[in-house]
Amino acid sequence: MRVLIVEDDPLIGDGLQAGLQALGFSCDWLRDGKLALSGIRAAPYDAVVLDLGLPGMDGLEVLAAWRRAGQHEPVLLLTARDGVNDRIRGLDAGADDYLVKPFALGELAARLRALLRRRGGSSTPLLTHGRVSLDPAARQVTLDGQPVALSARELAVLEVLLGNRNRVLSRAEIEEKLYDWAHEVESNAVEVHIHHLRKKLGADFIKTRRGLGYTLGDGA
Repeated sequence: MRVLIVEDDPLIGDGLQAGLQALGFSCDWLRDGKLALSGIRAAPYDAVVLDLGLPGMDGLEVLAAWRRAGQHEPVLLLTARDGVNDRIRGLDAGADDYLVKPFALGELAARLRALLRRRGGSSTPLLTHGRVSLDPAARQVTLDGQPVALSARELAVLEVLLGNRNRVLSRAEIEEKLYDWAHEVESNAVEVHIHHLRKKLGADFIKTRRGLGYTLGDGA
C-alpha cells in the first residue's frame, strides 16, 4: 500500500514514515498544506494520513479542496483537536477516519488497512486467491495453509496483485505502488520479483499479458 503522509512536525512525520515502511507500506511525506494540494496527484496513493494543523493551508481546507477536485483517496485525519465539533467537521469535509494525538503506530496501521478493505468492498482482513492467502497485518503468506517465505518486495508485489485481482497491471503501475520518492527503481526489478513469486507460489499463479502487464492466474 502506498501512503501519502502530510504532517509538519518532523518527529511525528519521520516516525510515521519509518514506522509504516517497517510494516510494509510505501510512504511519501509532505510538510506543507499547499504542497499537498497537488502532491496527492504525484502517485496512485491508496490512502492519505493528513494532519489538521499544517502551515500554508489548514488540513481541513486541503481535504475539502481534494474532494472538490474529485480526489477520492481514503483520508485518515491526525489531530490534536479532540473536541467533538472538530471531529464532526473533519468527517463532514470528507475524511474517512481520524486519530487524536498521541496515537499508537499499530492502531494507525490497522486503521489504514481497514480503509483499504472498505475501499475494495472486503469484510475480511485476508487477501486470498485460490490456494494462496496473505495476511497484511501479520505480513504472512500461506500456500495450501503452509507458510511461504517471501522477501519484503515480493510480498509487496503480491499484495498489489491480490488487491487488483480483476485487473491487468503494467510494470509501471506496480512500480508506482512499490517505490516512494526516495527509492530508485531498477529496470528489471518487477520482473525479478514476479519470477521469484512464480517459483514459490506456482508457475501459473501470475500470468503475463504481453504488451500489457501482469494479472493473477486462475488460482488453481
